[in-house]
Amino acid sequence: MENNLTDRSFWKSFWESRKGLIFKLKPNYVFGDILAKIIADKGVKTAIELGGFPGYYSIYLKKYQHLKTTLLDYFIHPELVNKLLAVNDLKPGDINIIEADLFTYEPAEKYDMVLSFGLIEHFNDTKFIINEHLKFLKPGGTLFITLPNFKSVNGWVQKNFDKENYDKHNINSMDLNLLRDSCKALGLKDIEAYYHGKFTVWLENKSEQKALSKAIVKAIWTVGKVFTKIIPIESKALSPYIVVKVTMPL
Repeated sequence: MENNLTDRSFWKSFWESRKGLIFKLKPNYVFGDILAKIIADKGVKTAIELGGFPGYYSIYLKKYQHLKTTLLDYFIHPELVNKLLAVNDLKPGDINIIEADLFTYEPAEKYDMVLSFGLIEHFNDTKFIINEHLKFLKPGGTLFITLPNFKSVNGWVQKNFDKENYDKHNINSMDLNLLRDSCKALGLKDIEAYYHGKFTVWLENKSEQKALSKAIVKAIWTVGKVFTKIIPIESKALSPYIVVKVTMPL
């Protein structure tokens, strides 16, 4: 079975079709509180974001945590990165950029923290793609991975209203036990895997949807928001994200 569910042409088309990519990142950007605690607790100075174009977290961590950050991706559009830097009061060169294939690239240095956001679910072999992160990580360093939770109401929305995007994801990877077992098999420690975030749903192709589809998704979003405001829980059915946080042994 082919391991990679996407290719370079998919990502080029994906990013070039997206609207609203360039915006000012706020201090409370999603996962920012978790990352701030890791940085404070571990004394993190350097970080690399894998598969993270256009570099939201590389820029966020540079801007608000003053880390030395690096962005590595298979596809980089320099003009978009520079626009995102500028709107966040940074300049070209403030983050390091590596355009390379994650699987063939040999890092020249290792980092205190390795991050990926929405990367591992695009591959069929979950343990394999997690392992590819480790060549960048210092002993004692932190690996921080997030992925969408499509075994949820949001997943139902994706499957029914954006099947093409849904099929680019390995739904089996969105399993806490699989993620924990994969990390354990790789010899990692301090393993945490959990659902994260208040209820939401989204569509990558929202602008292409018919009015009825938009109305249905909006209704689901409204009902879910009301319910979780009354009962604010993070769960498999409702949370939009999964977080994995582990430590590389010394």
